[in-house]
Amino acid sequence: MYRYDAYDQALVDARVAQFRDQTRRYLAGELTEEEFRPLRLQNGLYVQRHAPMLRIAIPYGLLSSPQLRVLARIARRYDKSYGHFSTRQNLQLNWPRIADVPDILAELAKAGMHAIQTSGSCIRSITADHLAGIAADEEVDPRPFAEILRQWSSLHPEFSQLPRKFKFAVSGARQDRAALRVHDVGLAFYKDGDGEVKVRVLAGGGLGRTPALAVTLHDALPWRQLLNYCEAILRVYNRYGRRDNLYKARIKILAQSLGAQKLREQVDAEWAHLRDGPSTLTEAELARIGAFFAPPPYEAAGDESAALDRLRALQAEDAEFAAWMARCVHPHKQPGYRAATLSLKRTGRAPGDVTSNEMDAIADLAERYSFGLIRSTHTQNLILGDVRLDALPDLWRDARASGLATPNTGLLTDLICCPGGDFCGLANARSLPLAQAMQERFADRGRLFDLGEIELNISGCINSCSHHHLGHIGILGVDKDGAEWYQVSLGGAQGVDAKLGEIIGRAVPAEEIPAIVDKILAVYLDARQLGERFIDTLRRIGIEPFRGRVYGIKEKDGKKESREPQHA
Repeated sequence: MYRYDAYDQALVDARVAQFRDQTRRYLAGELTEEEFRPLRLQNGLYVQRHAPMLRIAIPYGLLSSPQLRVLARIARRYDKSYGHFSTRQNLQLNWPRIADVPDILAELAKAGMHAIQTSGSCIRSITADHLAGIAADEEVDPRPFAEILRQWSSLHPEFSQLPRKFKFAVSGARQDRAALRVHDVGLAFYKDGDGEVKVRVLAGGGLGRTPALAVTLHDALPWRQLLNYCEAILRVYNRYGRRDNLYKARIKILAQSLGAQKLREQVDAEWAHLRDGPSTLTEAELARIGAFFAPPPYEAAGDESAALDRLRALQAEDAEFAAWMARCVHPHKQPGYRAATLSLKRTGRAPGDVTSNEMDAIADLAERYSFGLIRSTHTQNLILGDVRLDALPDLWRDARASGLATPNTGLLTDLICCPGGDFCGLANARSLPLAQAMQERFADRGRLFDLGEIELNISGCINSCSHHHLGHIGILGVDKDGAEWYQVSLGGAQGVDAKLGEIIGRAVPAEEIPAIVDKILAVYLDARQLGERFIDTLRRIGIEPFRGRVYGIKEKDGKKESREPQHA
């Protein structure tokens, strides 16, 4: 992974000193709240419902064991001994004191970390495929390009006051695990027929109040032009993006108002002035950055078939281990190795939460089994990316001892959930109690495995931090006369075939949601064909059977009528 050089360190140290003085002046009454707000936001500091929240950048989801131990120590000393991994692959602290934040940032800086641009109307921390560099279906490792983008965008003077926040995501695999189509810019790296690296550039995606899927601006951008073309996109957005309406300020609104072709023409016109300019990438620069992402010293694979036979024998003997292997172990491009999910989704724990003790334990596991590297995912789990086949049983036993081996990756209880009304000042409703209710209702492993792959996403407000629009089942908290109610949507999906979910009916109180999910699943179980996933069945039979079961709608004389009373 990338390591700071002297220039990086000087920049981050200067930023810490600057914010320390800004914080001192704010606490002394020399800066008003309005004056301090943009300063703290661009250092990742929010003021939430009960306390400040600090969002710490984990660029493209990569952490070292020493860095994770620093995060554990910070959470223990300055917070309540836990942190929260978000869908941005970052770590959030929910209880720091404002006066302590400069000291936290100073400790982060010593560990090669920061919180710069994790908030504010700027280019946010860049996310990536959590299997970047190791995925079996990968064509191009996108991590060097992500790091180049990070260095280019950090404190970029032209793009520090954009109309609204701006998010990049990168991937280099055939499967999209980075949700490219719901980012302001999604970058899909691939090799053309001649082996040249090209970039498919998507723009105008986003969720929130007006969800939209990105459109393709360039299908085969030469990699050397990456920064020039991205700069062209940002200049067009900076010039024409709305600043008069907070809810219409994202690039997705500009894309919708201009249309894909007009936006493409505007970007191409700007690119004409930038193409082959000073920001053009070179082989030497890519090689310099790429050296930080060289493969670790893998051991020779040996007889992989024999190792797999031993693993199958162990799975036959131990159903717990078999379940973990089935759900938490993933293919790897290097023979003899696998990636393994450390689940942060056990019943009774807020999804994405991890204690300081668990962070220390994960750092130990990473050093023991995966070259000291940890990956965070936008689904709020952690991954050890480079585990030898013969080490998987030992990793499972050690992870289980720390409560990190819940075998539910990709299943209903591996749900994505924001902090909601328990923490967030923007939330209309709580999401964590609903997540716990779902975990408890579907705790039976036999039932969970029978239901198969289902993505359940719960957001406490329309901002969609939990990507409820992309959930096979999405749940959104809404406010009705001061009470917490919830809307249900179906049919969302991320990936190359991304789709926005459709709301199936009126909002209901929280206590009705578990029964509604049961009704939805009952339709699936009744209608599914052999080997068919929930989303496959939904796409085949359509949304109406699910809507009818949930709301008691039946056909009468060719018209629909409801057997259930409407809530006020």
